[in-house]
Amino acid sequence: MNGAKFRQDILPLTQKIYPMVYRMLGNKEDAHDAVQEVMLKLWDKRKQLNNHPNVTGFVLLTAKNHCLDLLKKRHPLFVNAADYESADHHNSQKEIEWKELNGIIREMLMELPESQREVLAMRDLDGLEYSEIADTTGLKIEHVRVLLSRARKQIGSKLKKIYSYE
Repeated sequence: MNGAKFRQDILPLTQKIYPMVYRMLGNKEDAHDAVQEVMLKLWDKRKQLNNHPNVTGFVLLTAKNHCLDLLKKRHPLFVNAADYESADHHNSQKEIEWKELNGIIREMLMELPESQREVLAMRDLDGLEYSEIADTTGLKIEHVRVLLSRARKQIGSKLKKIYSYE
């Protein structure tokens, strides 16, 4: 694979892997560094990428494994959605409720089995397709759908219990 083909086929995938890397690492600077390191690794393996049947899956798996290696040194973090909000907003009632809901959901995510938590995050937070999740995790697409469904049901039922006033 030459430089032009790498720029055309591989570099656009950074937009796809960044949300996953950011979610796993929980820090913008670490995520940017990790994406660059992944691209360097892929550049070193560019000859292997020519013959690979699923380049997107390989890129996602490489990014995931790189993040897991980085996380061996520390505990995994879930990104607080409040980080995405601008600092100019004052604490309104809705903002306080939003932060409370984020905290509750984050706790619920941590209570899920790891496979369900990973699949839910990849699908709902990172926006990956079922086939991409299957390639990254090594699971069958049907199993990915089942895990996702179970995770959503579990979180939904817990939220109903919390917010029902009966």
